[in-house]
Amino acid sequence: MKTTISLRRAGYLLLAAAIIASCNKNGLSSSAVPVSSSNTIAVAATSTVSTSGSTDSVYLMQPCQRGERRDSVAQSALPSSISSYISTNYNGSTFKKAFALKNSTSSVIGYVVVIYYNDKPVGLQFDSAGKFVKVLEQREKGDLDAPGGFHHGGRFEGRDGEHRDTIALASLPAAITSYFASNYSSDTVVRAFANRDGSIVVLSKNNGVYATVFTSTGTFVKRDELPTERGSVQGVELSALPSAAANYLSLTYPNYVFEKAFSFSENGSVKGYVVVIDANNTKYAVEFDPAGNFVRAKTIH
Repeated sequence: MKTTISLRRAGYLLLAAAIIASCNKNGLSSSAVPVSSSNTIAVAATSTVSTSGSTDSVYLMQPCQRGERRDSVAQSALPSSISSYISTNYNGSTFKKAFALKNSTSSVIGYVVVIYYNDKPVGLQFDSAGKFVKVLEQREKGDLDAPGGFHHGGRFEGRDGEHRDTIALASLPAAITSYFASNYSSDTVVRAFANRDGSIVVLSKNNGVYATVFTSTGTFVKRDELPTERGSVQGVELSALPSAAANYLSLTYPNYVFEKAFSFSENGSVKGYVVVIDANNTKYAVEFDPAGNFVRAKTIH
């Protein structure tokens, strides 16, 4: 059964009335939106209030079994490992709300934390010890039952795999190409993406792979070296990744969008992979070993 917890923001304020304690359908509020029989519940979040004062909502999809409930908890009550994980992986984020996930005997079986990172809602699920489990999938209200969880023209339309966010390298703003020529002339630029907020992420390689972020006008924001092994860099398709890597991505970043992947080889032997994905309009670089086992991940923007 499903429920919807509405998390509306007007200056990032939570509507407490939308918080419900149980996962039973009988606990639905009058504004709740039932989800199809996928045994999930929804947490509603909004983007920045517009100049007209209107609000907008997305829903964070979080599994909940019969008899389980979600209790609101203070940030200070979370395991220290959760706070450490968020500060390390989402530096500069704003804490919004947290929940303890409890089973039918009221034992804590996990946590859900909602933050805003680069002004975008991110839902994170952790186990009872505070170990990261996954990034919660987001959907717009009208797409809760939609195949793939998106519609064309919506904020998650990139899930159709058409890569509308790709920018032709020849079309990059002159400020960006000039910046690379002046500061990273040895880089080979391989791909560029436009984010929903207008910012631009440029992937390049030079004894490693880098993600360089710019504003929409080409002003430099930051540069990150993606988590990789050293060696010869080669672009690869999703289908070329070990099945363990593909499975990890699907479980940890539900409904993610594949952007680009690279293999790293030495003396003809693959030493590892790094995969750049988009999960709910936040981009991540995820590293795997040669067998496809998870090594580490880095939040790009």
